[in-house]
Amino acid sequence: MEFLQWFVDLGATVLLPILIFIFALVLGTKPGRALRAGIIVGIGFVGINLVIGLLVDSLGPAAQAMVDNFGFNLNTIDVGWPAAAAISYGTSLGSLAIPLGVGVNILLLTFGLTKTLNVDIWNFWHVAFTGSLVYALTSDFWLGILTIIVHLMLLYLMADVLAKYIERFYGFQNITFPHGTSAPSAFVALPMNWVFDRIPGFNKLEADPESIQKRLGILGDSTIIGVVIGILIGILAGYDVPGILQLAIQTGAVMVLLPRMVALLMEGLIPVSEAAGAFVKKRFPGRDLYIGMDSALAIGHPAVLSSALLLIPITIFLAVLLPGNSVLPFADLASIPFLICLMVPIFRGNIVRTVIGGTIYIGVGLYIATWIAPLFTEAAIASNFDMGENSSISSLIDGAVWTTFLFVWIPKILSWYGMGALGLLTLFGLIYQNKIKPNRTRAKEGRTDETEEDDSLEGKEA
Repeated sequence: MEFLQWFVDLGATVLLPILIFIFALVLGTKPGRALRAGIIVGIGFVGINLVIGLLVDSLGPAAQAMVDNFGFNLNTIDVGWPAAAAISYGTSLGSLAIPLGVGVNILLLTFGLTKTLNVDIWNFWHVAFTGSLVYALTSDFWLGILTIIVHLMLLYLMADVLAKYIERFYGFQNITFPHGTSAPSAFVALPMNWVFDRIPGFNKLEADPESIQKRLGILGDSTIIGVVIGILIGILAGYDVPGILQLAIQTGAVMVLLPRMVALLMEGLIPVSEAAGAFVKKRFPGRDLYIGMDSALAIGHPAVLSSALLLIPITIFLAVLLPGNSVLPFADLASIPFLICLMVPIFRGNIVRTVIGGTIYIGVGLYIATWIAPLFTEAAIASNFDMGENSSISSLIDGAVWTTFLFVWIPKILSWYGMGALGLLTLFGLIYQNKIKPNRTRAKEGRTDETEEDDSLEGKEA
């Protein structure tokens, strides 16, 4: 266990290249190509982290200044996902999320109940988060373990379902995102998009980056949009002219640099993705294999970044205007792209739909973050987290995610019975998605082929 923790503590930029290298070798990739793929993936993640760091360093102070400028006063501080991850792994059962995550994944893959091979080990903190909250709520260690297992199963089910949307919109073949923050939002976007498609007039509004650029010319370019949004945030923050202009260039830089860093990371993943496809086709005909990755790959899309930047001031004002909310958004404001990046494929890149959908999603999420704040604070104390002068803390990631509410509310109301029922329901979902549905599809295709053959014979006889 200590070695495993040491291995994880290496961080994603070291851990992921090692895993990609080993994975590529297992799939039959030549050692030289496998080594280069792993290194390029690591470099890509370094680049992504540098750009995200720029985003945090520029928007973090702007968000704080915006809060101070308008005199907002809420008593629960958003401490951000790094603190949430540290708290999650710092509890007595949090570190068990990693071996449980790997074990559950291998077990499901063995029985053909998932197509997702998850190499994003660091992000098992999302399931450690819900497990730790349930443990803080019930003081039942084994119920916390069951929560982690069921949450893992649900994320693998979500990843299997979302793979087709990810490939269709982002163009990432054989890659999916079993990410505890990003994946759940897509399943809220699906019914929202169904409603949007049935609103006369609104359903014909094209607001993806390409359509906006066609209409507005240079003003619709994603870089210019980033600069304009940076100016808007700087004005709301009360910055002086130099400060506004610096923030504008920094947000424009993020819009340009992040997609390029993602492209670099994908350069390293392409050989592995191709090898995975060939490996599965050879040894498991009829099955697909998706590589489970961090959704950081998706946040560089112009539609994601533009929507997320617009949602930053919206989120701050929502926190003040919504009655009953006690959470002051702060540290996770720059991480809003992770909350919405899998809503964007469902909305087909439409920025207007994403901003509206994201506003509703985050608005409800603020109430969830408020609801779990006492448990979050208790878990922080149990993990010896330094809360400074704050007496109540929470987070937008994962505090504002509906799965957090689900996995805490069910044990609170129904204890083991509720979590057991949710586990069985999730297991049936995995069986349906990976066993029943493919069999029905193959049967349908078989009937279609027979019909075409019969039609062909009839034509010859005629």
